[in-house]
Amino acid sequence: MAKNHSTDNNQNSDSEIKEILVSINRVAKVVKGGRRFSFAAVVVVGDGKGRVGFGLGKAKEVMDAKTKATQEAKKSMIRVFLREGRTLHHDLVGHFGAGKVVLRSAKPGTGIIAGGPMRAIFDALGVHDIVAKSTGSSNVHNMVRATFDALNNLSSPKQVAERRGKKIGEIIERRESVEVRK
Repeated sequence: MAKNHSTDNNQNSDSEIKEILVSINRVAKVVKGGRRFSFAAVVVVGDGKGRVGFGLGKAKEVMDAKTKATQEAKKSMIRVFLREGRTLHHDLVGHFGAGKVVLRSAKPGTGIIAGGPMRAIFDALGVHDIVAKSTGSSNVHNMVRATFDALNNLSSPKQVAERRGKKIGEIIERRESVEVRK
């Protein structure tokens, strides 16, 4: 009976996950008889509460490619610690290939100021206020991977306090006094 209960929890957690199709690319392979088409899909999934992942799926049909990408995205989900459940704790820079992204935390009411695939990631993640800029490559794959590179480098105040051997209150107090001086 407990086994069925855990299955129900898995189904409930899957139903809460938001799937966002970022891009679909049609690829042609030229063979003796003509062209063979296949599709590549990039999907971002997230629970809107700090967990997000992305996946790439390739198949002969669009729906199969999307399904494969969604399964890969669910396997690769990461946990991101958000400040007040709405923005990042500090500014970040991420790189992948020729793509570079800069993510900046923002005040309440700013909204999501980001383009293309980054907006989908923040929407799935549950971020409400952020300013993001991408430079270099505008390729969807590079932007998504660069954004995830930046999010992997995010540190929560608890992690920073443990590294420095201080209490969390000292770290947060310091940040608030710096923001007041600006």
